[in-house]
Amino acid sequence: MNPTILEMNNISKEFTGVKALTNVNFKVNKGEIHCLIGENGAGKSTLMKVLSGVYPHGTYSGDIIFDGSVQTFSRISDSVKTGIAIIYQELALFPDLTVYENIFAGNEVKKGALVDWNQTIVRAKEMLNKVKLNVNPEVLIKDLGVGKQQLVEIAKALSKDVKLLILDEPTAALNENDSENLLQLLRELKNQGITSIMISHKLKEVIAIADQVTVLRDGRTICTLDASKNEVSESVIIKNMVGREIDDIYPKRNNKQFGDNVLEIQNWTAFDPKLGREVVKDVNLHVKKGEIVGIAGLMGSGRTELAQSIFGNPKFYKLRGELLLEGAKRTLKNPKDAIKAGIAYVTEDRKGDGLFLIQDIKQNISAANLEMISSKGIINNNEEVKISNEYKGSLNIKAPSVEQLVGNLSGGNQQKVSLGKWLFVNPTLLILDEPTRGIDVGAKFEIYTIMNKLISEGMSIIMISSELSEVLGMSDRVYVMAEGEIKGELHANEADQEKIMKLATQ
Repeated sequence: MNPTILEMNNISKEFTGVKALTNVNFKVNKGEIHCLIGENGAGKSTLMKVLSGVYPHGTYSGDIIFDGSVQTFSRISDSVKTGIAIIYQELALFPDLTVYENIFAGNEVKKGALVDWNQTIVRAKEMLNKVKLNVNPEVLIKDLGVGKQQLVEIAKALSKDVKLLILDEPTAALNENDSENLLQLLRELKNQGITSIMISHKLKEVIAIADQVTVLRDGRTICTLDASKNEVSESVIIKNMVGREIDDIYPKRNNKQFGDNVLEIQNWTAFDPKLGREVVKDVNLHVKKGEIVGIAGLMGSGRTELAQSIFGNPKFYKLRGELLLEGAKRTLKNPKDAIKAGIAYVTEDRKGDGLFLIQDIKQNISAANLEMISSKGIINNNEEVKISNEYKGSLNIKAPSVEQLVGNLSGGNQQKVSLGKWLFVNPTLLILDEPTRGIDVGAKFEIYTIMNKLISEGMSIIMISSELSEVLGMSDRVYVMAEGEIKGELHANEADQEKIMKLATQ
């Protein structure tokens, strides 16, 4: 057994009377990959913010022992100096600066009082080689894909002689290839003696990479599982995360009955003037009443662009082709037209596009249909509270009240608020773009159960997802996209991961 590099003993943390952490104990051994998992709101990110100095010493109780010494971090820079680096899901890079400027931002290579830019570029190349990223260090961050930006963040951490690397949902926005590359990099860093803590909701990745797994639930330590003792399995992890067994994460639907086409698009093409190219090309697609249609494909395949072109074209693409709703040709000039026509769209970026984080639950749920609760331009506050409480209950949104700010909710509960917002417009067709990105297995099960309930009530759903198991587990039919085109259509009984990937890489 390797020596211990980190101990967090009896850590407790409160926010305005709400206990986020209660006597949490967490131990990490030197040179291991330790995964920290739990449902949204379990306290994972809070614990890591305590460790990294975001929540300074004195705002929590308990002890942090790192590299043999008790630590009392007052700020993030204190933890960085001791060799701790944390990389959040929302990357902290400057998009308009170069790769080398980002890697050494705040840690500049100097010659006397001046920054030595030539040496900075040389050192940046060394860091990029360490993370196996073959890019010109003088390229701007905004010109790199998300996967490469993630590697730049790690290179930035390595430039500070990191001993403990913390990654919060590092693969949440990555495709499968980029995710596997990142996991392989963590294995190589482990061989170089760097210890990693990874927070992840992707259990297959956890099982593939973890030496040990610690499970938090409701702000408490539940257990630590040792992979070398064969203690780490999906069923064991789920049971400890949610406090019960979930035999099948994808709940089954009985008596599948499909009606007539709710949506049909024919020879549908979307040209993006900003990019100067077609992002959706000659697509033919239909969705029946009571059907879940999955859309699979790699990042950049045109899935989100297709969804947005259907939902009133908010990106102002130049459209060509026909769109039919319940058999009638329609022209939807904007999202307001789409909503009136019975289409709702839950975006993949709930924080950026889907929610008002500085407003409360009730204001978010009512936002897309204020007319329903207004008279002569004045909102009926009592009706807003009543409606939002109904959705809070039916969607099992975990919050003290509908007055809770959405920005303070966990990812899973934010997603439920986003879903409630669009259910309030009473759509006949619901488009879900990455509906379970960044949420835990328990919240995923709840979202899937809600989807099945909506379908049983006669709604139709288009589900875009990068998780092939999710596409296969929930869809009645699957369209596979690549380079803006539909490459194939598979019914549920014939679809598998191999067939989907073969079509997606054509």
